Amino acid sequence: MKYVLVTGGVVSGLGKGVTASSIGVVLKACGLRVTSIKIDPYLNTDAGTMSPFEHGEVFVLDDGGEVDLDLGNYERFLDVTLTKENNITTGKIYQSVLHKERKGDFLGKTVQVVPHITDAIKERIESVAHVPVDGKEGPADVCVIELGGTVGDIESMPFIEALRQLFFSVGHDNFCLIHVSLIPVLGVVGEQKTKPTQHSVRELRALGLTPHLLACRSAQPLLDNTKQKLSQFCHVPAANILNIHDVPNIWHIPLLLRNQNAHHSILKQLDLLSIATPPDLEAWTRMAETFDNLTDSVRIAMVGKYVGLTDSYLSVVKALLHACIACSLKPSIDWIAASDLEDDSAESAPEAHAAAWKTLRNAECVLVPGGFGDRGVSGMILAAKYARENNVPYLGICLGMQISVIEYARSVLGFERANSAEFDKETPNPVVIFMPEGSRTHMGSTMRLGSRRTLFQTTDCVTSKLYCNAQYVDERHRHRYEVNPDIIEVLEEAGLKFVGKDETGKRMEVLELPGHPFYVGVQFHPEFKSRPGKPSAPFLGLILSAKGQLEAYLNWHQNGS
Repeated sequence: MKYVLVTGGVVSGLGKGVTASSIGVVLKACGLRVTSIKIDPYLNTDAGTMSPFEHGEVFVLDDGGEVDLDLGNYERFLDVTLTKENNITTGKIYQSVLHKERKGDFLGKTVQVVPHITDAIKERIESVAHVPVDGKEGPADVCVIELGGTVGDIESMPFIEALRQLFFSVGHDNFCLIHVSLIPVLGVVGEQKTKPTQHSVRELRALGLTPHLLACRSAQPLLDNTKQKLSQFCHVPAANILNIHDVPNIWHIPLLLRNQNAHHSILKQLDLLSIATPPDLEAWTRMAETFDNLTDSVRIAMVGKYVGLTDSYLSVVKALLHACIACSLKPSIDWIAASDLEDDSAESAPEAHAAAWKTLRNAECVLVPGGFGDRGVSGMILAAKYARENNVPYLGICLGMQISVIEYARSVLGFERANSAEFDKETPNPVVIFMPEGSRTHMGSTMRLGSRRTLFQTTDCVTSKLYCNAQYVDERHRHRYEVNPDIIEVLEEAGLKFVGKDETGKRMEVLELPGHPFYVGVQFHPEFKSRPGKPSAPFLGLILSAKGQLEAYLNWHQNGS
């Protein structure tokens, strides 16, 4: 197994995840099989209990793993299906070592960070790296490992030491270290500064790891004298100093790496030049350039709780992008804080309230994504009501689907206090209830998680047609509450149709409103399986409907095209 380790220096948030994904894309384009591991040095066992405000979205895998959003980047860029084991955290490592200690596996020895924790990290990396993720038999050729955080962080020290030991044990030809660092430009001087990177590399070398390549993040392309300086002080050949400067869209980054012969440097370090082919990135280039040249756009109102941090909805944004590009459109996302739509904000923040409603009315379609807690729910209900009554295409995901059920029960059935048991435990009309098998005492991994099957009750519904007349679909879930099966009959008599259910027929998975241009709610999260060139069906339906093209598209596909 060959390993490519991507570390980061100077500051966090440099785009190590996109860099690691892009390296994987270039290596895959050279004919190699690639797998990925993300190391998160935090003590949480997984990302499941973290606030999206603090850590961005929680990405969900087929096996139910709640993981870091970078694994979403790996899946989208490399078109692979990862498992929860591909996300290694301090919490997982310590948990496994302490479990062994309690069983007496260490035979009375004092359990220490070195060697016990570092050995556990190495074993985990090596075992996970050999698990195929691309649907083929046998292990991949290269495993790209991204070490989260910044070199020098206290919590990442055991991982650095374990990776140093791994480098020593697998040998020089099987390990390539790429250090991602920042080259800032001070406004007053206007000069590209190399000192932060020098310090970062010095710190890394003091810990026993010397980078083979530097990936320098900067606003503008690196100057030659900056490269020479970095080469001299960081002991990295100038040819191995890559520049990842700002680009129009992130799909350009693999092309940027290819153009700087990054693959050649990596393959040379890993002794793979003899088996690799020249990188074939023709389709990737077409995709990146297509996006750059799009002129027509579609206005999408995204009504959510966490709109202050767009990473909270990263997969939703990517799924919209994939769907828009399939329709030759640029997404123009208008972020609306759900609480700004509420009646209370008309008094407390009249300007924000007026602006939010103006944005909503100008949108060509409305999307309400998933979320937890009751903040902003009244605003989401108002958005769903607006879309339903004004024939504006609407897609509700997870919470967004539940919102549309609550709104329908209130407005159409006349159940004024209809609500979810999550938001009002005393509601006389609980249209959304707690799952019977959920835990009320533990938060982590107690939801309905991972890939589950949804059976379409009829193929004569918009959603089934968008999934190419499928009788069923496997999508990823992440929720604790679901539509109350006792209320379904009343809702359906009033016009709302539940066209997708689980295998028991008791869990509502997809709803539609016949007669509306596009009013769809899905209990699952289709955004997690959307890929460039393979847009998610509900998102594609939303965008097509926003432009009045849905019917023509469905007719065209119905005729066997």
